This record gives sequence, structure tokens and C-alpha cells, in this order.
Amino acid sequence: MNLQELFKMQEELDRFIQSNQKIEEDVFRKKGLALLIELAELANETRCFKFWSTKGPSARSVILEEYVDSIHFLLSLGIEKDLNTLEVWPDPVAKKDLTELFLQTQQAIQEFLENYSMSNFMEVWSCYGGLAVTLEFSYEEVLEAYIQKNKTNYDRQHNGY
Repeated sequence: MNLQELFKMQEELDRFIQSNQKIEEDVFRKKGLALLIELAELANETRCFKFWSTKGPSARSVILEEYVDSIHFLLSLGIEKDLNTLEVWPDPVAKKDLTELFLQTQQAIQEFLENYSMSNFMEVWSCYGGLAVTLEFSYEEVLEAYIQKNKTNYDRQHNGY
């Protein structure tokens, strides 16, 4: 998947939000926390760690929407640090237990937030690729869901979200 289309869409959305909300401060760390929260919300919807419960995961569409919420913030963080030259999704990390994959992704995000290098950025993308593979999301599904959520985010800004 070529990420340049997504970076362009996200950059336009970020500009719109910053203008609409009159944001002048550096929001990199806030976006970083938002990414960590979205990752946790995604894990919560999969219920992969809830060994105490017999209830299954949320609907696939709900899980995909949570996944795409993370992608918005991941793109935005890359834009903030001029790492939006990444063209293709790096190879996904090897498939493993979903709980372990969430922990690895969280660790990769933390490392990126402390040291925002291209290699650390690519590692986060690789972890998200591993999540997509494990959750059985195709890149086409991710792209389609991203485009839909991007529209929703514009609508929310227009409606005072």
C-alpha cells in the first residue's frame, strides 16, 4: 500500500482541525498519547487479554474502525516530525499472540515518542502491519475504512465535535 495518499489526506485534515480549533501549540505529545489510547481501545475491542471473560470480540467493523483511528494518529505523528516520506507500509512484524503484539506495539510507540527517528517510525508501522495481518484486515480494507473515517472526522469538525 502506498502511504503517500494517506499522508496527504491526513495532512489536509490536520490543517483543517488546527485552523478550525485555532491550535497554535505543539501537540506532538498529545497526539502520541492519543495513539496509545487508540491502541488500548483497539485491544479492548478485540478482548484478546480478557482471560477472565467468555464474551467474544466486538464486531469486525468495530475493530476495524478502532484500528483506523490509530492510523490517523500514526500518520499525524509522522507529519509532525517530517517523516511523511515513507512510501510503503514496512513489512509486518511476525505473527504472534495478539496480546504480545499489542504490548510490542505499545513499546514501539513509546520508543518513537522518545526518539522520533525514521527507523522507530517504521517499527511502529511494522507493528500495525502485524496487527492488520493478525486481525485479518487487508490493506485495501484499511484504506477504505481510513477514507470513510477521514470523512467522518471532517463532519465532526463541522458539527462542533
